[in-house]
Amino acid sequence: MNDEELIKNATEYMTELLGDNAGGHDAAHCLRVYRNALMIADQEPACDRLVVSLAAILHDVDDHKIFHTENNANARAFLTEHNVSAAAADRICSVINAVSFSQNRGKKPDSPEGMIVQDADRLDALGAIGIARTFAYGGEHGRSIEDSVRHFYDKLLLIREQLCTDTARRIAEKRHDFLLSFIRELSEETGDSL
Repeated sequence: MNDEELIKNATEYMTELLGDNAGGHDAAHCLRVYRNALMIADQEPACDRLVVSLAAILHDVDDHKIFHTENNANARAFLTEHNVSAAAADRICSVINAVSFSQNRGKKPDSPEGMIVQDADRLDALGAIGIARTFAYGGEHGRSIEDSVRHFYDKLLLIREQLCTDTARRIAEKRHDFLLSFIRELSEETGDSL
């Protein structure tokens, strides 16, 4: 099986597993992370693009907010079924494990692939899509608008300074500014200092 087929199969597997999740960790999110990762990888020639691709696509198939798996069981099941070597599967899972903001707060991945996929995921938490995902997740979990806006301060506005690659930092500038502008507009419309 060539790399293209493997990536296509990984996309189908991820889409099936995430199903109709509407809380911001859906197939569309994983595909945006994949596209972000490839865009960053284009500027980071020292990376393994297949590891980046598979880790980006599969990064939420064992997310603790959705699944109760251990040791990347869903990702490993796919990789084993598709004859990915144990060493490559370990590398891919290591990258996946470096992605989560809450579980890796302040930690930088130790591989170029990890930095790329972590940055790609974090970019999807910024800008217009980051705002939409925040409120989708908040609504799914019964959070008020004010509670969801608090997430901007707890996570989203911190991301720009924690990115690993120059490419991601450049992309993040505009998206970060959009978050600030949204907060100002919302504060003005609600009459609250948010």
